[in-house]
Amino acid sequence: MSLPHAILTALLEKPSSGLELTRRFDRSIGYFWSSTHQQIYRELGKLEEAGRIRALPTATPARGQKKEYEVLPAGREELAAWVALPEDPRPVRDPLLLRMRAAAVVGASGMGAELRRHLALHERQLAEYREIEERDFTPAPTTDEGRLRYLVLRGGIDLETFWIGWLTRAITDLDG
Repeated sequence: MSLPHAILTALLEKPSSGLELTRRFDRSIGYFWSSTHQQIYRELGKLEEAGRIRALPTATPARGQKKEYEVLPAGREELAAWVALPEDPRPVRDPLLLRMRAAAVVGASGMGAELRRHLALHERQLAEYREIEERDFTPAPTTDEGRLRYLVLRGGIDLETFWIGWLTRAITDLDG
C-alpha cells in the first residue's frame, strides 16, 4: 500500500525529479500520505526497475544531474488497477488515543496540556486547509479532476473539524 501509487499519481500529474516529488509531497499528498525523501528515492528506483516509470532523456547527460521521471503505460495500468480495487476502511491508529487509554490506568497528569497542544495543531492545520480551499477551489471546480481533488481536501477539512470538536469536548470533560 501505497507510496508507489502516490508517486505514480504525482508523476502522472507532472513529470518530476525526486527532489521535486519530495517538495510536492510536502505541499499536497503529504497531508494525507507522508513520506521521507529517502523513501521516495527508493520507490523511484523500484518503479523504474519494474518498468513502470523511466527517467526522461536529457540533452546533455552529466554526472550528478537530477533525473526527471515520467510514467510508462505499465505504470498507468498499475495505478488504474489499484484504483479499481476494493479496500476496507482502516481502523484509526492514533498514539494520542492510546496514550489517553494508558492515562486511564496510570493517571492523567499532563494529559490536559497535551490535548490543548493537539487542539492547537489541528486548528492550525484546518486554517491551512481553508487557505488552500480559498486559493485553489474558489470558484468551485467544474471538472471531474478538480472535483476529486477538492473532495480530498474536503476530507482533510472534515477530519480536522472532527478532531477540533472531539478535543474540545475531551478537554471540557477532563476539566470537569
